[in-house]
Amino acid sequence: MSTLPHIPTAPPVSTFSRWPEERLKASREEALQHWCGTQDVWVFGYGSLIWKPEFDFVESRPAMLPGHHRALCLWSRINRGTPELPGLVFGLETGGECHGMAFRLHADQVGQTFETLWRREMATGAYHPRWSDCHTPNGSVKALAFIIDQQGPAYVSEPHEEALVDIVLRASGIFGSCLEYVTQTADALEAVGIHDARLKALVTRLKGK
Repeated sequence: MSTLPHIPTAPPVSTFSRWPEERLKASREEALQHWCGTQDVWVFGYGSLIWKPEFDFVESRPAMLPGHHRALCLWSRINRGTPELPGLVFGLETGGECHGMAFRLHADQVGQTFETLWRREMATGAYHPRWSDCHTPNGSVKALAFIIDQQGPAYVSEPHEEALVDIVLRASGIFGSCLEYVTQTADALEAVGIHDARLKALVTRLKGK
């Protein structure tokens, strides 16, 4: 007899809260405390930043971040899901390596871009912003990467495939369905020559449902 997949339960809505403006500003300033103000800055994208960065950049390169891998490990209760049926979006989990894109921001645009970026990525403090060495075809760069906070209420260890498929297919939020988000990310990676075998297999499974 087959068994239904165990679908993890997201914590109650009461455990989630948006960061106030002061906290966003403090986090942003902490990330930039070692920046001299005249150097260009790199940002590492591994999910929707690849296909919808929403900021100007002067250069982009394929990049590999060692020590972390892309995983659907962040509950989404608004953008790609609802409080009743949350979806999952990508985060960087410990272990392995992640192939994505590094974007170079002109020094003059760093302040404004980081303010916008923080409102997008750090609205609930789900990530740890970290400066990490990323390997690119033109040498290593120090790039800002948003690493999932595994102690945060929005984190969930990526479910097994059966449960993952069920969550992705059922969830939809103000920015569209979770399925659309996952497939857009997979398509964007393929478009820039990045082959994520696990993600491609998941998308094939999703499209076959």
